[in-house]
Amino acid sequence: MELRYPSYYKTFACIAGDCPDSCCHEWEVQVDAASAGRYRSMAGPLGDALREHLYDEDGETYLRNVENRCPMWRSDGLCRIQAEQGHEALCTVCQQFPRLRHDYGDLLELGLELSCPEAARLILESRLELVTEVVPGGEEPEYDGEIMDILKKSRPYALALLENDRYTVPERLRLLLMFGYHIQGAIDGAEPAAFDPDAALREAGQFAGPGDAGLLAEYYLGLDLLTRRWQDRLNAVTAPRWEEALCRMAQYGVCRHWFQAVSDWDLACRVKMLLSGCALAARLPGALRDNAQLWSKEIENSAQNLDTILDGAYAEPALTDANLLGLLA
Repeated sequence: MELRYPSYYKTFACIAGDCPDSCCHEWEVQVDAASAGRYRSMAGPLGDALREHLYDEDGETYLRNVENRCPMWRSDGLCRIQAEQGHEALCTVCQQFPRLRHDYGDLLELGLELSCPEAARLILESRLELVTEVVPGGEEPEYDGEIMDILKKSRPYALALLENDRYTVPERLRLLLMFGYHIQGAIDGAEPAAFDPDAALREAGQFAGPGDAGLLAEYYLGLDLLTRRWQDRLNAVTAPRWEEALCRMAQYGVCRHWFQAVSDWDLACRVKMLLSGCALAARLPGALRDNAQLWSKEIENSAQNLDTILDGAYAEPALTDANLLGLLA
């Protein structure tokens, strides 16, 4: 089967105590069943501490935060479990984060999560180059082969659009939305047709409204908020800064979410979700890298928030094509 990953994937290394927004901060870690069993039977002071903070909810096990941080996070920025028992003693989530793994049967894709500050640095500062290898293994795909074929053939073009410096950064983001709808048409059974970027930009201009950044920020404020920093930034929308890194943020999102549309045949809602994040990251105070990282932490690492945006992509006023196209101008 094919194995694919961005060229910076293997260069990632956790910066531990130097991390400005540790994954041990604010999140309650979900502990897999095997690790939970080991932790609950572990002897000594570490086992006592783990048993004190483990709890079950809705069939899952979690480590309860203490003062908004993982109780295993030491003052030197290191994990007590790893320091005393080694890397293999970590639960699955802590061993894998921020590494992503998407298995499509005949294709395995690896990546990094934008919600990790060091991964965000690599993603937003590196030119995207996808490495493909042929490796043993693989299974018969369970997805619709025709739909996946459309997605596989279209994604490289989407990624290339976001690198085409013939167009400005906001134009490239607009083009991604228009191309997303173009491919959605193919998924829905429309006759294949060539995509004309210049014509698409003219059409986008006709659909675009004035663009209300406050409306988009207000919509995000109504989601399940994790951090006060994110809330404060959403309450302080500024004029847009169209940095090249926004296109890398969009490329990251295309790599992560484009093929996910094979599950429900809905690509357009995912593209709108990504572009709403780009539109916000461009307008919030602070460094773009921090805004992008916080967006991912609040949205991509929350199944509830992600589903809410995907479900509301066609009905929420903040997420209408007119508002998004207006914001990407």
